[in-house]
Amino acid sequence: MSVAALLLLWFVLASLPWVNERAFVVIKVNTPKSAWIRLGEVVVYYFVALMVAAGFEQRFSGNIYQQDWEFFVTTLCLFLVLAVPAVVYRHQWLPEQQKQR
Repeated sequence: MSVAALLLLWFVLASLPWVNERAFVVIKVNTPKSAWIRLGEVVVYYFVALMVAAGFEQRFSGNIYQQDWEFFVTTLCLFLVLAVPAVVYRHQWLPEQQKQR
């Protein structure tokens, strides 16, 4: 898997909480999802993305290098930046489209 494919996977995982109304894509929620549910999904998807990246690191380099806290802060910030287009879609574009109808 290339770096571009891994970043695309991270982008999809970061966007999932914001582009649908189901919790974790499969659990139907009767009321609109709250911000806490969305943030919980972001945290879970972040750890899933880290596990996928660690799996590919193990596969291609033979071992997983130990990381300090700086690595996790940086990757979390990257994950949140990748979620920005979906957040803008959810909180700016959709309400504007509903106003125009």
